[in-house]
Amino acid sequence: MSRFNDASRQSLTIFLVALGVRLVHVWQLRASPFFAILMGDSRGYDEWAQRIAAGDWLGHDVFYQAPLYPYVLGVIYTIAGHHLLVVRVIQAGIGSASCVLLGLAAARLFGKRAGLVAGLILALYAPAIFFDGLIQKSVLDEFFVCLGLWLLSQTIDAESGKAGDKKALWLCLGLAMGGLALTRENALVFILVILGWIFFRELETDGPRLAARDARPGARSSRNQSAKARAAALFVAGLAIVLVPVALRNSYVGGGFYITTSQFGPNLYIGNHPGADGSYESLRPGRGAPEYERQDATDLAEHALHRRLTPGEVSSYWTDRAIGFMTSHPAEWLRLMGRKVLLIGNGTEMLDTESQESHAEWSWPLRLGAPFGNFGILIPLALFGLVMTWPMRSRLWVLYAMTAGYAASVVIFYVFARYRYPLTPFLIVFAAAGLVTLPSVIRARAVPGGWWTITAIAVAAVFANWPVLSADSMKAITESNLGVALQADQRVTEAIPHYQRAIALRPGYAPVYSNLASALRAGGHTDEAIATYQRALTLQPDFPDAEYNLANALLEAGKPDLAVEHFQTALRSLPGSVDVQTNLGIALANGGRLDPAIDAFKAALAIDPGAAKAHRNLADVLASAGHPDEAIDHLRQAVRLDPGDEAAHYDLGSLYLERQRLDEAVAEFRAALQLKPNAVEVRNNLGIALGSQGKLDEAIDQFQQALRLEPSNTEARTNLTMALQAKKAGR
Repeated sequence: MSRFNDASRQSLTIFLVALGVRLVHVWQLRASPFFAILMGDSRGYDEWAQRIAAGDWLGHDVFYQAPLYPYVLGVIYTIAGHHLLVVRVIQAGIGSASCVLLGLAAARLFGKRAGLVAGLILALYAPAIFFDGLIQKSVLDEFFVCLGLWLLSQTIDAESGKAGDKKALWLCLGLAMGGLALTRENALVFILVILGWIFFRELETDGPRLAARDARPGARSSRNQSAKARAAALFVAGLAIVLVPVALRNSYVGGGFYITTSQFGPNLYIGNHPGADGSYESLRPGRGAPEYERQDATDLAEHALHRRLTPGEVSSYWTDRAIGFMTSHPAEWLRLMGRKVLLIGNGTEMLDTESQESHAEWSWPLRLGAPFGNFGILIPLALFGLVMTWPMRSRLWVLYAMTAGYAASVVIFYVFARYRYPLTPFLIVFAAAGLVTLPSVIRARAVPGGWWTITAIAVAAVFANWPVLSADSMKAITESNLGVALQADQRVTEAIPHYQRAIALRPGYAPVYSNLASALRAGGHTDEAIATYQRALTLQPDFPDAEYNLANALLEAGKPDLAVEHFQTALRSLPGSVDVQTNLGIALANGGRLDPAIDAFKAALAIDPGAAKAHRNLADVLASAGHPDEAIDHLRQAVRLDPGDEAAHYDLGSLYLERQRLDEAVAEFRAALQLKPNAVEVRNNLGIALGSQGKLDEAIDQFQQALRLEPSNTEARTNLTMALQAKKAGR
């Protein structure tokens, strides 16, 4: 009972410390812009979860991102409503439970004191506090890793209980690893390592009595193999319970076999292509948001292969390109891999959307914890712990293999702080094991391995603390992303200061200039926007989205010829973009170049025959070029594709009116008025069409309504006068 009470008190201490620190962090974060304004994947997960809570539980596409976190979030929203404070408090509890599980795992492996130290390290570890406060799946990553370690620690311990208990452990371990695979796809590597662990170790199934009864080597070997097979079967059964429903769902909606998601190929290419720097780089510059990733990967692949592709074919296309780079540029690829190795072990947390340093400006747990809780300290401490526990290596090799395997799975793609975060529990366990031996080492003034060990730890410390990343640069990216999120919420005025701060922190960062220019343009400052887009292109000449947006700004400024040049430049990088082709056509038409405009619109329709906007614009140019019948055909397609386009109905009605197809004209004008009842021009033209049919009372009514909406409209007043005179003459 005493041991039980001691263990319970220790776990409770760890939980309360972790929860207290996390709740303080969440409370302080409430005053920051990061609390309510979601960015990047956080925004995508939140929107996904809201759709789930609204009843869209199945979805419509193969999962592109790991699905478990948004579904957990969707359950919370269904029960508690859309309250981000509630989510963060629940996540604080989950993160605190992770600390307890890690403490229990370390205690079983290395003793009670190591368990307490490990749990408290994770409780106070600044990146853990940071990730637990984000609307991000990292909180579940860490929970499943810590749960897996706790379960593994019991299988590592030969005295861990009865055979029946062990069977439950293998099943639960499979469930935990399946859950982890649905939050962190590359964690599938853990499954391979654990299966290897099952088959390459001796399983003690029933304790010493079984060994005594079956003293013959053949009998023991047979029972051992049987035990391994049962353990593997239970582990795989746990995996299947979690993963098979997801694979079946993906097959149902996507017509292919996808265990979790379909983003392997794009992610492999993002981390392995000419010019890659080891971190994330969107397939198209400036388009790293989740809503763009899948679409860009698909559009670029389909344009390259000139056909529609399934999600699996899109993934295969990008996989082939990545492998092509690796094999054709081996020296460059090896240098890239070396940089990624340096990044994965670096003391600075590599951000993807928002940085720990930016959040630390609002949170004292992050400010106080960051100097002591980071990879720069954790790696040398873990190495020291590995040395001190080396005599136990025959029992611990599964932990070595899981650590190395997961690190390799990150390095082969690209490095983010949250991608390497699942390594943290493994490092903490060994760091704790080393720290509890430190007093005896100091007293003995001797370290196993002597100066070799000391040198290795010193080298590891230098490696982990080598200056690679700039904190100011990561703050700049955070500020830029914050501006993008504000702008997406139509809060343009609030976005601009964040872009300006980002520029002050990182003056040479082209995407932030492009984002600032978009905000200036949205605010009506077109000339400033043009200059800012040009600055972005000076810093990064190969920036097609900046070219495209600059062209749009020039078009708005009444400079169609200059706009054409930039649209054409953008097209060289985005040849499959319907929007660029369509807007190029508009610029050509505005410059009076009707035939090239027609060619541009037709090129857009060759890419996507269902592009309603391209049909409507092509019709307008055809009408201006004297081809009204062709124009009518394209406008009819436009209204069929987009029945809610009031302007297309109006244009089609106007062409019918010109061709004296009065019944059709009236029908289109009425359809336009249903969409926009206060459209003065539509009412005026409907009045003309009705008057031409001899329906003077209805025509007069339309002209009068037009004048009520716009009393100064001289055309409607003239038409009303003529209709009244015609009615009087008819009497």
